[in-house]
Amino acid sequence: MNVDFDFPLGLRPWRSELFRSRPAFCEGYTFGLLEDATDTYRFTIMIGAARMLPLLRDLVTLLPDEAFLLLEFYREEQTDKDAEQCEPEVYYSPYLPTEELMDTLERYLPRILHDGFVGFGLANNRAGMEIFYSEEKVLTCFIDNHIRVTNLLRQHAVPHTVELAFPTDWGHDHLSLLCHKRRDLPDELVEYSDTELDYMKFCVDLADDLDMYKVEEGMSFFLSKREQDEIELRLRNHPDFENFAEEDFGGLLLDWNDFVSECEAAFEGGLEEYRYGLRLRDLIQYVVEGVPEAVRSKIEEIVGEADQMFRQNLTDCRKRLDPADDIPVVGEQFWYHGMVRNQGVTLRRDLIRKGWFRG
Repeated sequence: MNVDFDFPLGLRPWRSELFRSRPAFCEGYTFGLLEDATDTYRFTIMIGAARMLPLLRDLVTLLPDEAFLLLEFYREEQTDKDAEQCEPEVYYSPYLPTEELMDTLERYLPRILHDGFVGFGLANNRAGMEIFYSEEKVLTCFIDNHIRVTNLLRQHAVPHTVELAFPTDWGHDHLSLLCHKRRDLPDELVEYSDTELDYMKFCVDLADDLDMYKVEEGMSFFLSKREQDEIELRLRNHPDFENFAEEDFGGLLLDWNDFVSECEAAFEGGLEEYRYGLRLRDLIQYVVEGVPEAVRSKIEEIVGEADQMFRQNLTDCRKRLDPADDIPVVGEQFWYHGMVRNQGVTLRRDLIRKGWFRG
């Protein structure tokens, strides 16, 4: 193993691994079709810390004019004993102009790139593109045009390597920036105070700067550009849904999940707001029943947990809210059968006026 590889400060391979027969760490990349995809490629890139930032900035130029930020970090520093039991918290920003997003992110990038408990990425789901730098300090890129990425990697003298070693292949430790003595920090980090080097502090600051929101672990997914195009085509066939056709369908799936979570806690809106949430599930079902089987299965898997949670939250299931009569769906529309248990004051008042609780 090449222990002289330019690792970020947050990643330290075990020297005991030197005696194991495995490929040495070196710069390079691998790529191939993304699993279960015919139009999206996954690039996995290993490159020294000093060269990562220029490469990342150039990759970002491949994104459309708008993108959103993904941020992953642990609320507590992990030990070897509990590392496999804990998952990082995941946050998404709203879609913002990519240039504006990078202007904000630049203030944090040197710290994020080196800290071993932080991962981040930029993505545009509608374009089917994502760039992500993990806590394992490996860069991945999903894109439909692999030629653009290979050309860019060639410009940065990053070789294509069939057998490439990654930190996950070797025993290693993750370190926060505060684990290092100040004299060992690179020049770009020396000016920061200990408070500013605390990843739990600067990650929260970044999330606040971009109005980021927490995303549940099971709601991390990827839809390719082709899949989004098929969904758009389906939505354009319905007059009430065509306004959503150009939106990121992944955002609508997250909205359904948020609605279900709100109902689980206590739905504080009125009946009209509640109906809007059900209408969102109508839209998803309309898409499910009109796209190719592979896309249908993926969407059903994404919403499966939220659907199950919503089913379990429904009471009085022999009663039925009147569904919209203009949605040509075949499914049972279980979301209209019964009512959620935890009704806020406004929803309960509207249900009483509607006569829901009679007989």
